[in-house]
Amino acid sequence: MSTEPTTGAAPDGPGSPGPGQPGGPELLPTATARRTWAVLGDGIRAAPWAAALALATVLAGSAAGLVAPWVLGSIVDDISAGAGLDAILRSAALIAAAALVGGVLVGLGAWQVSRLGETILARLRERVMERVLHMPAARLEKVRIGDLLSRVGDDVAVVTNAVARNGPEVVTALAMVVLTTAGMAALDWRLGLAGLAAAPFYVWAVRWYMPRSGPYYARERIAMGERSHALMGALRGRDTVRAYRLEEEHEQRIAERSRTAMQLTLDVFRLFTRLGARMNGSEFVGLGAVLVVGFWLVRGDLVTVGMVTAAALYFHRLFGPVGFLVMNFNDVQQAGASLARLAGVVDLPVADDPRAEEGPAGSSLRVERVSHAYAPGAPMALDGVTLRVAPGERVALVGASGAGKTTLAAVVSGLRAPTAGTVYLGGIPLDELGEQRVREHVFLVSQETHVFAGTLLDDQRLARAEATAEEVEAALETVGALDWVRALPEGLETVVGEGGHALTAEQAQHLALARLVLADPDLAVLDEATAEAGSSGARRLEEAALAATKGRTTLVVAHRLTQAQAADRVVVMDQGRVVEEGTHDELVAGQGRYARLWRSWQG
Repeated sequence: MSTEPTTGAAPDGPGSPGPGQPGGPELLPTATARRTWAVLGDGIRAAPWAAALALATVLAGSAAGLVAPWVLGSIVDDISAGAGLDAILRSAALIAAAALVGGVLVGLGAWQVSRLGETILARLRERVMERVLHMPAARLEKVRIGDLLSRVGDDVAVVTNAVARNGPEVVTALAMVVLTTAGMAALDWRLGLAGLAAAPFYVWAVRWYMPRSGPYYARERIAMGERSHALMGALRGRDTVRAYRLEEEHEQRIAERSRTAMQLTLDVFRLFTRLGARMNGSEFVGLGAVLVVGFWLVRGDLVTVGMVTAAALYFHRLFGPVGFLVMNFNDVQQAGASLARLAGVVDLPVADDPRAEEGPAGSSLRVERVSHAYAPGAPMALDGVTLRVAPGERVALVGASGAGKTTLAAVVSGLRAPTAGTVYLGGIPLDELGEQRVREHVFLVSQETHVFAGTLLDDQRLARAEATAEEVEAALETVGALDWVRALPEGLETVVGEGGHALTAEQAQHLALARLVLADPDLAVLDEATAEAGSSGARRLEEAALAATKGRTTLVVAHRLTQAQAADRVVVMDQGRVVEEGTHDELVAGQGRYARLWRSWQG
């Protein structure tokens, strides 16, 4: 079943239930921290060699950075022992070589980590989109649309930015902290313990900062939004403001909100500087502990002055990476929260698809006492509908808005599972055929047609990937679209959709009908497929739809009664029920509901 996009759930309005309330939109799940790490681990395990190579390169680069403090400590001991200039020059050459190798390895490791992170994120995006695209329509309409869009848009952007900007630096900083701490302990375990004396103060600084910074940042963003709102309101309504001489009032409002935003920005900066002071205090405690412990160890001839010098330099080397990790903790937290939201989408359950081995025996359609409600307790959109369509027959569904026509089309095409009753295609229930087989045999063309970005040829091959250019041209000729397609700048190779050649509503529907011809389904469902073309193009599209569905079992949701007039049979619906049925001529002669509709249509 190939489909065009359908209308989503109505937006929230005044009085609408909020997320999580009965009858209100649902929020997609968010993964736990453990599950988020598991999803990230799955991505790393998918590229084990790349992950191992990146980690090894980062560790090697960080290890190369340990050489300089160690060699400088050795120089101190060499000078104390009266070593000559040659020993000092050799040590300087070793420091230079280690710096060069370390710089290359750190840069290469950052590139590898960034590439690995982008690969993992790309696969995660694919898994998220796969879950979203395969989400049942009934579930999709219950989801809060803003929540869904923020996950596939904002959350992906946050994680992408974190991976591209901070990912390599975070991994490198962590490696430097671990290896440098190990290097201090390797010199002497007591010096290592002295350096760890700073750890509680770092933790205290972060625990002090985080709960205070969050509300400030939130209030700052709100204040900036209020300031922008005041500015835009004054600019957009400037004529009204001038007419009523409200310039001073608006200027005062903008000034007040600007002062509020400025004060909050200053408060945030003041809070940040206080964090910096606590960070400096932690560094002072740690470095002081190393020097004091080193003094007593040297005095007891347990270590050399050079070893203490190296330990102090090692601890000083921690200032940069530890400060970076603390200062970027907000970004890491935001990326983690967004990653958890993406992982929650990945974990959405996948409906079992029976994937019946045997397809339908023929193209007959049978709807047996089908009822459907969009929510528990909601009015019935379909109420005991029974309908039979013979192979090759064209049936038009007619009725006022809300009669249930589109709902019946969605149920017949497999987009919705009925609340009660069964739909048979070729004698086999749709739920037994499975989603994949239904897509192979049913094609839905809806009113809202989307033109996919890419060449026009690629757009058509969405219906049948192996279609040749000649077959695509034949399909376009069938629906009367080949002439205008050939008139495009590049013909079939013209880029259409977003960023490409703009197509009219009529042309977009032409492409959708041509895809129907290429797909060659057993059953075609046209849900007001000519409604968006306007009066000028509707007649051409009706002819195109007739050509595309000639000899094919077809169910048409008729927006124009000329579509019903061309059908083999007309089914009139009202309040989810079939109230009249027959040919166009029979129903007009019957002087019933359809006859009244026809007279109104004729004017």
